[in-house]
Amino acid sequence: MLIVTNFDFRNQMSQVHFFYSCANFTFNDRTKLKSFINLLFKREDKRLSELNYIFCTDEYLLAINQQFLKHDDYTDIITFDLSADPDSLIGEIYISIDRVRENALSLGLPFKTELHRVLFHGALHLCGYGDKTKGQVQQMRKKEDEYLAIYFQA
Repeated sequence: MLIVTNFDFRNQMSQVHFFYSCANFTFNDRTKLKSFINLLFKREDKRLSELNYIFCTDEYLLAINQQFLKHDDYTDIITFDLSADPDSLIGEIYISIDRVRENALSLGLPFKTELHRVLFHGALHLCGYGDKTKGQVQQMRKKEDEYLAIYFQA
């Protein structure tokens, strides 16, 4: 794992945007997080053009899951790759704050940790990481843990 020390995340250009469709939720340090997400894409050797995170409720995300993926269950995240050019990523990531809170409680983790894991998880999907097989899940968890360690040590 590469440890980044004394890196000023705030000096990075941000193509990352946050939108909120649920009440009483926002980030305290959006600038740092947006810059770090840009760094994640650079470390994965991917060119990010634009990434929109939409924070929503369980019901909002369930409707998207049903309409677009034909799944009738709750989930914490859905990632859409909207890229027309594979060399310039454009994506939308929908995150259910309700589900992240519930998952954090059931896993015994702080909400902030679980939320950032999910944020990085969606970005890693856009970078080409999957989570359908046991091997893919292991690789995804390793990458999530790597980025969590870097982000929270900075």
